[in-house]
Amino acid sequence: MRSPVPRFRDVERQASGLQPTQCLPPCHERQNNMWFIRDACGIICAIITWLLVVFAEVVVLFVMLIPSKSLTYSLVNGTLFNSLAFLALASHFRAMCTDPGAVPKGNATREYIESLQLKPGQVVYKCPKCCSIKPDRAHHCSVCKRCIRKMDHHCPWVNNCVGENNQKYFVLFTMYIFLISLHALVMVVFHFLYCFEDDWTKCSTFSPPATVILLILLCFEGLLFLIFTSVMFGTQIHSICTDETGIEKLKREDPTWEKTTSWEAMKSAFGGPLSMTWLSPFTDLSCQKDNSDPVPMFPQGEIIEEDVIEIPLEPH
Repeated sequence: MRSPVPRFRDVERQASGLQPTQCLPPCHERQNNMWFIRDACGIICAIITWLLVVFAEVVVLFVMLIPSKSLTYSLVNGTLFNSLAFLALASHFRAMCTDPGAVPKGNATREYIESLQLKPGQVVYKCPKCCSIKPDRAHHCSVCKRCIRKMDHHCPWVNNCVGENNQKYFVLFTMYIFLISLHALVMVVFHFLYCFEDDWTKCSTFSPPATVILLILLCFEGLLFLIFTSVMFGTQIHSICTDETGIEKLKREDPTWEKTTSWEAMKSAFGGPLSMTWLSPFTDLSCQKDNSDPVPMFPQGEIIEEDVIEIPLEPH
């Protein structure tokens, strides 16, 4: 469920002595369907993630499945592993290229604030870094250079923030990586047992030393991914069920929002009532789409200089 616009509070205190970046007028940029963060570290981490999955694919197929004497074993495990790997990479792509819930840049204008129709006495806060009016539960990401609604954390492995719009895809990514890691480890154990009982020269298309090295590397990769993704998956599910993001827990913020039940929070995060679409990275979060908002995304006007703005606004 999206954070309601009229509720605002300051969730990031600016350090004393630091001068905020000078705000420029809003650029009135056009909304793009594709979202991509141009961060060198994040791009490298994302590429490494894909290469590790490709490496696992190569070892599973050419070391364990293709040389197998059982066609049924190869077909069943090959179909299962490749399907999970495809879903993992698709989830990674959606988590990386989906807007996590960025607040429009430069909307801290008089016209925009007046369009919110806030009550007298309410206070709104402007982010001094991206010149945006900060909704409740929004935090500024120094990598994305935007305020993100319900920001949980910035993950370099998906080169994006995890927020209200892409948390589902991040959860699916960790789940499918966990499953292919577990599947690969089980197949490695069976393959070692098979090779010990049979001739090592016949259990792989590679030489015995190369086969052992590749299987050990796959075991090491699988164990690391298994531990990492199990922790991340559990953390994300707990954050969703408690309706409290990772950064809110880290800062120990007192909840100023009305918490929902665990089941309602899960339905909100995964896009509707329980169904097979929860497991699909190809379905959008339809329950979070709201086309009824008449407020323009990029209202014209000059940026207000004050960081703390009290309603009603002072006349020009």
